[in-house]
Amino acid sequence: MIRKIITIDEEKCSGCGLCAAACHEGAIEMVDGKARLTREDYCDGLGDCLPACPTGAIRFETREAPAYNEAAVAAAKAAAGQPVRQPSPCGCPGSQSRLLHRGGGCHGEGHGGCCSQKEPPSRLSQWPVQIKLMPVNAPYLNGADLLIAADCAPFAFADFHETFIKGRITLIGCPKLDGVDYSEKLEAMFAANDIRSITVVRMEVPCCGGLTAAVQRAVERSGRTVPVEAVTVSTEGTIL
Repeated sequence: MIRKIITIDEEKCSGCGLCAAACHEGAIEMVDGKARLTREDYCDGLGDCLPACPTGAIRFETREAPAYNEAAVAAAKAAAGQPVRQPSPCGCPGSQSRLLHRGGGCHGEGHGGCCSQKEPPSRLSQWPVQIKLMPVNAPYLNGADLLIAADCAPFAFADFHETFIKGRITLIGCPKLDGVDYSEKLEAMFAANDIRSITVVRMEVPCCGGLTAAVQRAVERSGRTVPVEAVTVSTEGTIL
């Protein structure tokens, strides 16, 4: 079948092994000091390995490849005595793509069940939100208005849900704490989907500029024309 799958540039690979550790499916192994995609049918195409690579040696390509074999992955993990990921009882494992449907009922159950006061509704429309966990081919990305935000911004800006999240698909991250360049994964995401617009919300601290720069590089390299608006929030909670 024709599908998206990773490819590893051996010349760029430093042999650090971070991608193999990040691959939950066991598709990547270290061979002669280099990362190799040894089982194409184990690669789920979600790209957890991309942000883990410090040299940019991993990217997506679309080509003929065997379908992802979830049963084979589970069997291999069981044979190796490794835990097999099971669906969470609440149906919301960290990297499972799903839309969130907001109801209009009482939000006071956590406060003694009293419905006399309703909490402001969440405007988050999808899961997951972390850039590192977001599949590049999540179905809600196509045709979306994206919000790409520094993960401190919602804590600093009080009306973040109504001002920024409402009506957008939300991705968050921190390039300093994650220690990665998001541009490779974002490039694959932009190239694979018809993104209508991108709003970047960063904090005023200098290290947060890496988020804006990653988005700009990703748009340029994706070959897409996407309008990008950048917003900076101060540590006092105002828009600069």
